[in-house]
Amino acid sequence: MVSENRSKFLTERHKHTMALDQSALLALLADLKLTHVTDRIRLATETLYQELIDAEATAHIGADRFERNTDRTTQRNGTRSRLLSTTAGDLNLKIPKLRQGSFFPALLEQRRRVDQALFAVVMEAYLHGVSTRKVDDLVKALGADTGISKSEVSRICADLDGEVAAFRDLGETGYPYVFLDATYCKARVNHRVISQAMVVAIGVASDGRREVLGFDVGDSENEVFWTGFLRSLRARGLDGVKLVISDAHTGLKKAISTVFQGASWQRCRVHFMRNVLSIVPRASQEVVASMIRTIFAQPDAKHVQAQFDEVVRVLTPSHPKVAQMLQDAREDILAFCGFPPKHWRQIWSTNPIERVNKEIKRRTDVVGVFPNPAALLRLAGAVLVEQHDEWEAGSRRYLSEASMRQLDALNVALTDADASTLTGVIHIPELTAA
Repeated sequence: MVSENRSKFLTERHKHTMALDQSALLALLADLKLTHVTDRIRLATETLYQELIDAEATAHIGADRFERNTDRTTQRNGTRSRLLSTTAGDLNLKIPKLRQGSFFPALLEQRRRVDQALFAVVMEAYLHGVSTRKVDDLVKALGADTGISKSEVSRICADLDGEVAAFRDLGETGYPYVFLDATYCKARVNHRVISQAMVVAIGVASDGRREVLGFDVGDSENEVFWTGFLRSLRARGLDGVKLVISDAHTGLKKAISTVFQGASWQRCRVHFMRNVLSIVPRASQEVVASMIRTIFAQPDAKHVQAQFDEVVRVLTPSHPKVAQMLQDAREDILAFCGFPPKHWRQIWSTNPIERVNKEIKRRTDVVGVFPNPAALLRLAGAVLVEQHDEWEAGSRRYLSEASMRQLDALNVALTDADASTLTGVIHIPELTAA
């Protein structure tokens, strides 16, 4: 009897599934009838790709959408868009996101966009006669030295520019932490090779995930350029910023204070340490660096403040310039104290964005000199879009959701009086001048 019921259930479920499939086919047929003949192949291909992606996601999860199954490993959590260029045309696909774990269809190549961008940049340089020996070698390695049309390169560039522009035009809200930095690459401008600033903004959203917020290319990191860039982020919907992390570039600092009024600024402790050690004799650098690092090894904000005072006190007789630098930068390098201690290691430096910049440099160094700033933006933008997709698809958050919720309730108020009453400060022996 049980066997008969199970058989009946499976039969009914099979009929229901077939009915759904038939309904989907009829809907597709209706769409094809309303579509111009030249676009029918693209639409049919897009439907096929989407069905294959959904089928792979179902197999990965262990259950279909809304299906109750003991083999289910996780649940779907919306989708993210992905544009795939094919000979049938551009396909607008939806890749399922998961509540736990990550999923990326084997049908698509995660690094395809970056490879296309590199190819486009190399070909553009080659066709415009501004290629270097490095570019010439790349052309041969890509097997394109036998000839490629300008129209084909223009088409690839236009497709990539569309993807990068679409990404840059997307706006999200609620990013408590924003990291800003720049890296420099060379490009030809008015027949001269000029160093161009590739600026990048990365944000940590309210759920703890990292995202690439925006990027741009400019002649320099002056206040006008940074202000325009940051205002473009605000115009796209960037809001809820509580802490901006960057180096102490004068133009950037002024732009941050102008655009993100009400937000705190954290001076990157790594950059600050480099500045300090630049005025310390080599023989004393390790000792001074070790002392400063004790400031950041404290368990809570009050102990950080107290240890800061202790380090300044010890350094004043032997290294007065260093002590003064610390005093002048106190509020800036200790801004992290106003945020959850679990976040400190992730927000007191620009290390997260430095890693992204290294990947940009690794890719751009392959080209050397770009034919124009647009080509630089195209390749670097492709790298950043891929990084954004990887963070979005990944299961690991930069900061936990539980710790992010502490931000709303956090209200830390430190005073010198509080710090002076603390115990447990690491006492440092007096130093003699080097």
